Formats: sequence, structure tokens, C-alpha cells
Amino acid sequence: MTQNHIPAPDKSLRILSTSDLAGIDISLADVVDVVEQAYRTLADGKSANPRKLTVKPEDGHSVSYAMLGRDGVRGVVAVKTSYKHGLDKGRDEQHYYTTLTIYDDTTGLPVAMMDCGRIGSLRTPAVSALLARECAALGSRSALVIGTGTQGRLALPFLLTTLPQLDRLMVYGTHPEGLAAVRERFHHYFPERELEVVEDVRAAASDADVVVATAGNHTPAAVESDDLKPGALSILVGHGIAPSTLQRADRVIATSEAQMKVTGTDMTDANGNFPPVDAEFPEVLAGRARGRHTPDERIFAYNSGLVVTDIALGHRFAQLAIEQGLGTRVSVWQ
Repeated sequence: MTQNHIPAPDKSLRILSTSDLAGIDISLADVVDVVEQAYRTLADGKSANPRKLTVKPEDGHSVSYAMLGRDGVRGVVAVKTSYKHGLDKGRDEQHYYTTLTIYDDTTGLPVAMMDCGRIGSLRTPAVSALLARECAALGSRSALVIGTGTQGRLALPFLLTTLPQLDRLMVYGTHPEGLAAVRERFHHYFPERELEVVEDVRAAASDADVVVATAGNHTPAAVESDDLKPGALSILVGHGIAPSTLQRADRVIATSEAQMKVTGTDMTDANGNFPPVDAEFPEVLAGRARGRHTPDERIFAYNSGLVVTDIALGHRFAQLAIEQGLGTRVSVWQ
């Protein structure tokens, strides 16, 4: 049995709940390694990551995604679904459900179906941290995270995992409970480090070598291109930076240009157009494209997340869960 093979004796499906996955211990470095491997495997042509399908009603109150992919190294196929309701309402009134179902492409049997919330909360900041490692200017020392929701809470710990030389770590948010959660997560991983809460987000951005925008769509933050210093890297995950940071960037990197054009329409110019993407991130990690050319160029990076990273990390969680006897087996097809 290979390291990545998970035996499945029958067609029953292992269901891994939110609480099952919450109890699994995994290091930030392990997450980064799994995500990086998934990108490299894709760049080498060993995995498949088709374009995501999107459904969004005209009034914009909800959005749904369906994503299918295959990891050729792990030998698994998976389907991810994502549904968010209440986009026109406050954070407390929104509903979000996401699942990942994994199948063993060697045996043809199901591996697990799981809540994908924790996987996404780890995968996305890990990708941002890899983008920072590859695209931030040499000698970068300061970082600003905009937003304190799910994606903002681990952004700084992951950045410190790939850029340990960072010594000024800033966060901007408008929700006291979110700021408290960011502080708790940050000090859980780095108890000896200081976290600076900033009130003037544009002034803070002017001092940051790396800006990661993770805020929700109701954020008042809108950092402009002119707010960024020469050599700055801005990474868009959610909201918090204005379209000018993309439109006037010296260099544009995207995890996927096709996905950026599907999910990043709020960053287009007045005519609904995107600037050309200079490189896709899997090619950067594979060494076939450069993340940065000069110390002073302002780089915009779009982190849309690729399903192959969810698959790889979800499979890793499934391995750990099976080793620990977690989950409930359900005879869906019997």
C-alpha cells in the first residue's frame, strides 16, 4: 500500500463532520507543503482542475459553486460544492455550506465526504503565504491583513510560516469579535510576537510590503494603487483593495486567470475588462515563470483557490481521520 492510498473495504461513505475535523491536529508547515505539492502536480500536468461552475441569482443574495478535480499523485478524484446565502445581509445573518467528496481513483471506491470549511480556512491563507514567498520583494519586513473573518484569522500565522523575517504585523477590521479572534489565533501560533491593530487602513497599506485583502463585501476598506509603496505585493482573497491595485499593477499573478475572470468581476475597469495576467501561480512554483522581476514593481496577486488544493488537503485530513477512527460510515449506495 502506498503512502497516499486509503483502503476502503466497501462502498459505504465515511462522513467527516465539522467537529470530527476540528479535533485533527495539523501544523501550518504541513498545510503549506500539501498545498504547494498540489500546485506543482498541476503544473506538471499530472492533475486536472477544470473551470468552476457558478450560479448566482440576479439580486445577488446568494452564490453557489461546483468544482471537480483530480490529483494524479494522490490518485483521487473529488467534487467540491459551495453555497453561500445572505450576501445582502450582515455577517451574522449569512449561511455558508461547503462539502468535499473524495473517491479513490485506484480502487474506484469512495473515501470520504466532509465539511470543507476548515480545509478552506487553511488552504486559502496557505496559498497567500506561498504567493508572498514567491512574489514579495526581497527583504520584506511588514505585512497588513485586511479583514477578520474566516480567511483573515490565519493569514498572518501562515505569512510568518513562509516569511519568518516579517517583524511588523498589522491587521485592520471593523468587528471587535473578529479582531479578538485574529489575536487569539495569532498568539496561539506565535505567542512571542506582537500584533498591531490599525485604524487607518490606507496609511497602514503605505507602510506594508505585503497586503492581504480578505474582508467581506461590506468592508469600508478600499486601498488604492497610490496607497501602495514601490515594491509592494497586494494579494486579493476577498475585498479590501480597490480595482486600481489590479488595473495599475506593474505585474499581475493569478492562481487561475480563468477563475479570476469568473469570480473577480468587481475588479474590472469601467469597460468590464481585466488587464493581462503575466503568470499563473502554478507555473511560478514550478519555476517556469517568475513571480517578480524587479524590486520596485507593484505586484497584484489574485488568490481564487484551486480545487486541486482542496482535494490534496482534504485527502490529508481524511488520512488523519481514518488513522484516528473518526467519522461515521453511511451506506449511501447499499
